[in-house]
This record gives sequence, C-alpha cells and structure tokens, in this order.
Amino acid sequence: MSGHKFAIIDPAAGISGDMLLGALIDAGAPPAWLTGLPERLGVPGVTVEIGAAVRCGLRATSVTVRAPDGSVELPGDLDAHGSGPAEIARHHHTPHRHVAELLALVERARISTRTRALAVDAFRLLAEAEGQIHGVAPERVSLHEVGAFDALVDIVGGIEGFEQLGVETVYTLPVALGSGWVSAAHGALPVPAPATGLLIEGMEVAGGGPVTGEATTPTGAVLLRVLSSGPPPARWRARRSGWGAGTRNPAAYPNVLRVILAEGAREAATVVLLATDLDDLSPEYLEPLREALGAAGALDVQIWSTQMKKGRIGFRVEADAPTRCSGTVPRPASADSSASGSRSRGASGSSRPPPGLRCG
Repeated sequence: MSGHKFAIIDPAAGISGDMLLGALIDAGAPPAWLTGLPERLGVPGVTVEIGAAVRCGLRATSVTVRAPDGSVELPGDLDAHGSGPAEIARHHHTPHRHVAELLALVERARISTRTRALAVDAFRLLAEAEGQIHGVAPERVSLHEVGAFDALVDIVGGIEGFEQLGVETVYTLPVALGSGWVSAAHGALPVPAPATGLLIEGMEVAGGGPVTGEATTPTGAVLLRVLSSGPPPARWRARRSGWGAGTRNPAAYPNVLRVILAEGAREAATVVLLATDLDDLSPEYLEPLREALGAAGALDVQIWSTQMKKGRIGFRVEADAPTRCSGTVPRPASADSSASGSRSRGASGSSRPPPGLRCG
C-alpha cells in the first residue's frame, strides 16, 4: 500500500458535478483538457467556463457548463449546488434529450475505454433511478436539453479528470445530503431528492451536514456511485488538495467540495514476540539456530545468557515474527534444540517484513 497513489473525495458539504470538476481542476487537472471536452463529446457548441471563486472566505475553482444558446443549468430555489438534471419530459416548451441519445454520444466520444464504461454505467444508473421514481422505463427518461449537456460534461469530465491526475483508485468520505426541501419541475421535494436517495443506497452518509436544501445532487450521487472504492485506508499521506465551488455562496459554511490527492503510508506491522529458554545447548549451535529462525520468517533474533534452574547457565532466545509466520518460526527451536515450546505475545512496530519474505 505504501506509495500507491489515489484520491479521496470529501463531500462534507455535499457534491454536484460542477463542484467535482472544479475540485479536479484545482487539484491540478489541465484547464485545456476540460474546455476541450465538449468537442471530444460531439457537442462543440457547448462551452465550459473555469474561474476563481470564494466561498465563505475559502478560495476555490468554479466550473460552468453553457449550452449552445448560452444558457446554464440553474439551481432550484432551495438547491445548494444546482438542481439535479434528470426529469421526465412533461414540459414541452423546452427541448429534451433522451438518455439513449447521451449514451450514443458517450459511445462515440474520444475518451478512454475505462471512462466510457464508467460513464455508461453512470447514465444507466441515473435513468434507472429516475425511471423508478416516475414509474416509467429507463429508456423513456429524458433530460431537458440544458441539463443534458450539463450532465454529459459533468459525468464524463468527473470520471476522466482522475485519469488526468494519474489516479485510478478513488475513495470517499461520508457524504452530506442536506436538509429541508428543494424545488423541482413538479413541485417541492424532500431532501435528498428521490433519485438521489436511490443512488446513495449503500454509501456512508454524514447526516445533513451544514446545508439547508440540497447538498448532493443526483449527478453528484451517481459519480460517487461509479467512482468510489469505499472509505480510504486508515493511514495515508496527503500530497495535494483541490477545492471545487458550488453555485451558492452561503455565509454559514463554505459551499465547496474537496478532492485530496494522496499516497499510501506505511502501515504499522503487527508482530509476535516468541521466546524460549534453552539450558542444554552448546554455544556453537546458537548461530545455526539464529539462521534457521530467520529462514523461517523471523524479523529479528536476540540470544543472551540467563540462569536456569539449580544455577545452570542457559540461553534465552527471542524472535520477532510477523503474525502470519507465528506458527512456523518456533519450529527450528523445537527441531534443532531441546526446547519443548515457546511463549508468545503480540506487539506492534513500524518495521515491515522485507520484500519476498516467506514463512518457512
């Protein structure tokens, strides 16, 4: 695990697609990669704007996706980061795009095989969740056009951005959902929105967090779903952080998402201390015994003189061994000396078994 590079998504104030894109750029992903993404997706009229933002005194990076007519996906009245894009097409005054159209764009896009596979999974999960909520087949789910462009860039970019950072493994901390109600096309909905509630099933949730309104959008939830490998390891070393700004700028908390680039730290190794006393072993056999214990998996062997029963001079032999070798290390002492057994107790240390160590 030591040296392994990975990323940690910290959605303490929730997550949306644009927040993740901003955090990836802030963490070091090239801006030109993101601004050029719409052309590679086959929607050259869509533009991506990257800018600096301040949220509750904290500097962050903002990302805005604009449709060909210049419009953007706007947040709902109570939405902390921008309303979820997916909804059934019931409002005929705005153009809509079926999820199948977006999947076709993903299949034709100039992106890696891994990004394509995860993006397809994300759109299918999103369609299944929205279809279940509205009682229709997933293939009938459509997104209003502005939201469709936004979701396309958010989902593909949110996945591909980690490739730009040289990261394959992504872990997540507990996600905040928000509280209260959020405006939707068909009226107010409780937080989390129904589709978000389905998409976060199985994830660790950190309650509402500081957000009144929607903290995690359906797009943010589905990105966590396809990217996350679960909680991060117990020990890791932070290398860089990026902050992505949400749409709103409340005074009570920074409306941001953090992405941490990290690498694995050396785990404290659990070892067993094995000890035995010998009172009839000639000193010339001590060094061969030490070598045999090392070959059996001992990390360290110490031998010193001690006084045995009736004043006899003997030897105390102690060996530190990885827990997995605790059954094999005592064997040489039993086979090559008069030792009838050994004592053991657990200990923890920072040393690791050398590469290639085998329990003999």
